[in-house]
Amino acid sequence: MKPINCILFALALTVISCNCKDSKVTDAENLIEQLKEESESVGWTANVSVNNQIVFSQGFGLGNYEQQVPVYPDKTKFRIGSISKSLTAAALGILIENGKIDLDAPVQKYAPYFPQKEYELTTRQVAGHIAGIRHYMNNEFLSSEFYPTVNDGLEIFMNDSLLFEPGTAYSYSSYGFNLLSAAIEGASGEEFLTYMKEKVFNPLGMNETTAERMDSLIIYRAGYYDMSERKVINAPYVDNSYKWAGGGFISTSEDLVKFGNAMLNNTLFSEETKLQLITPQKLKNGKVTEYGMGFFSGADDYGRYYYGHGGGSVGGCGNLIIYPE
Repeated sequence: MKPINCILFALALTVISCNCKDSKVTDAENLIEQLKEESESVGWTANVSVNNQIVFSQGFGLGNYEQQVPVYPDKTKFRIGSISKSLTAAALGILIENGKIDLDAPVQKYAPYFPQKEYELTTRQVAGHIAGIRHYMNNEFLSSEFYPTVNDGLEIFMNDSLLFEPGTAYSYSSYGFNLLSAAIEGASGEEFLTYMKEKVFNPLGMNETTAERMDSLIIYRAGYYDMSERKVINAPYVDNSYKWAGGGFISTSEDLVKFGNAMLNNTLFSEETKLQLITPQKLKNGKVTEYGMGFFSGADDYGRYYYGHGGGSVGGCGNLIIYPE
């Protein structure tokens, strides 16, 4: 999953597990106390769920440093960065389940605004970071411009050449998920953010999860901070509307627990569809990547199988870790 090491920022950490003993919860508490001492985070939250029940839920530090507002695990909304990709993948899974998208058709079938390239690329390749679409360049990660639509966000990179022939290499690309969101719009016939709300967030009761709009008042939104010479300062102003699907959502750790349990319970789609999302893809040379479509998967340092995603953005980061066993 390439877990993100998060320091200097507000942090959301969510761990989902199907089978866990009380001693493991104690271990988690001890780990959190250790991380509190080692990190320079202003505030963070952690949740552990076992067999669909939250067994640990706690906020630490401050959600807003200037106003001295504490962190609430059920209310404080953090930037979750690339965990957004897993949420977007769930929307893709619903389309797969309903037979509304052909993963191996050219992506332009569903996203005609994206220009033809020297090679054909498919939705499956785009969702698995093997389509050759580039990642951020220069200061794009710090973009402060508002992009009203998914197609507006495509304009950042859509005229650039592919990095390689699709299917021949793996290269992580948040911009690939911009294109994936355009394909979701085309296949569903709905605007991307509306589809996410109606088909993913509302059915799962993820009432605190939303696309972050910088011109809107969002209750219990965490502040965004950095450190300078051991002092807390405001993080740079950014507007993540250019990458809703790949890194533009904000959420609470308890909402992410709901999402993790929905993945375990196949709430939104079947086990067969889930396996398509979480199973690592294979390149044309037979090499297997660590990424399916919106999910990393593999074994952790202790040999335990997991799937999930890490996420880092300006002023916030976190991990969603799902252990099926």
